[in-house]
Amino acid sequence: MADPSTTADRAADPAAGHLGGPAPGDEPAERRLEPVIGLEIHVQLATRTKMFCACALSFGEEPNTRTCPVCLGHPGTLPVPNARAVHFGLMIGMALECEIALRSIFHRKNYFYPDLPKGYQISQYDTPLCAGGRLRDVRIHRVHLEEDAAKLVHEGASGRIHGAAGSVVDFNRGGTPLVEIVTEPDLRSAADAADWLRLLRVTLRQLGVSDVNMDEGSLRCDANVSLRPAGTADLGVKTELKNMNSFRFLERGVDAEIARQEELLRAGRAVVQETLHFDPTTGSLSPLRSKEEAHDYRYLPEPDLVPLAPTPAMLRAAREALPELPAARSERFSTELGLPVDTARMLAFSAELGDFFEASVAASGDRAGADPRELANWVVGELKSSLGDADPTSSRVRPDALAELAGMVARHEISRAAGRQVLEIVAAEGGAPAAIVEARGLARAGEGELAGVVGRAVAENADAVEKVRAGKTKAMGAIVGAVMRETKGRADGEEVRRMIEERIRA
Repeated sequence: MADPSTTADRAADPAAGHLGGPAPGDEPAERRLEPVIGLEIHVQLATRTKMFCACALSFGEEPNTRTCPVCLGHPGTLPVPNARAVHFGLMIGMALECEIALRSIFHRKNYFYPDLPKGYQISQYDTPLCAGGRLRDVRIHRVHLEEDAAKLVHEGASGRIHGAAGSVVDFNRGGTPLVEIVTEPDLRSAADAADWLRLLRVTLRQLGVSDVNMDEGSLRCDANVSLRPAGTADLGVKTELKNMNSFRFLERGVDAEIARQEELLRAGRAVVQETLHFDPTTGSLSPLRSKEEAHDYRYLPEPDLVPLAPTPAMLRAAREALPELPAARSERFSTELGLPVDTARMLAFSAELGDFFEASVAASGDRAGADPRELANWVVGELKSSLGDADPTSSRVRPDALAELAGMVARHEISRAAGRQVLEIVAAEGGAPAAIVEARGLARAGEGELAGVVGRAVAENADAVEKVRAGKTKAMGAIVGAVMRETKGRADGEEVRRMIEERIRA
């Protein structure tokens, strides 16, 4: 569960009243309200065992088959921290440019719920493992370790669980290692929040610390939302949206809550601090409970665990395990290879596409051919279109084959249209592009061949010719199309246009 003392949880202050200033009814109607959004992200770590016991992690297995006295909270049992989870926590903190605490403490977070057999959750409170980081332009308030709760499985009156209607608790998930990442309230729109969460997700995936599968609950996000008059620094009363399990639902939920709060404030009514549920099916928001404060949880140091003090060897191992992260890779693609920002991000945010692109650039080497920008266009354009969501590294298209194909197009040996045909063949059957071009007769049509084709196209499209002469240049498309059809895409479109223009103006 989220730590109520965090900065993101303070994305709005209940003492701020009506946005820390005049009541909305007293404000000019045209005054714009600015959203203030902070995120709390729970990440299940990809360890073999649970956070404080030796039970194996599982998903989708028979309920209550991965349990032991420790994770069930039996009296007299003692927790033992998972060293791999600590290692992953250090990696995440370093990747997010956090300061690593020389000494952090586990706490008991007390609350009573059927999915928490001990009556408390082992978490971290005022001394988290990591603090004060940043990812892109969003500051990280804290990164701390904790254990996950169990899972409640509800059945309605018409449903049955082991022959009876009602609810059961599946303790398989209880004790799963979690890292909670809490941002500062630096986000200003639902779209920005979803976009930033995508960057965090791909960063965590690159680190290898979690599968970050939102469908299975490996990545869960809460959003703290408030409104304030634009240009002011005070925080308004915030609400919390719980457990959004997709980027689309996060964006829709935050947008819905922004609209709800704005309607209240414009009408001169107060926003109540509470925790809300967003129903993605109906688009409605419903209250779950009033928002707890830190004192509601009665935090106390966990007496069965000593403070966590990472050794130099532990810090060195975490630092050496860090790969190049997506944000850094995107920056390198832009600055060193000259890729447009959007293209660089697309490649960097998909490890498979990025790896394939870099392998293609390496294969191109010093040969005359496509430069990195052209290769990037082929990877994010034609290749991705051809393969869909499939991993290009496991397809029949090899990086050197794409480099060869892009080079042939760049050297005007084949047209781009023919290049697309060759790529489709390579994706389906494999093979070398040059051999396919020769076997299929896809080499670029020469000027001599084109002269006759262009002449016939001009003669057969007299209406289009007259329109072009009258200044309606779009009409040339009909003539170009006729040439491309006759040459089966082997002609270069720009050259065809030049030859048509010369013949019409002659």
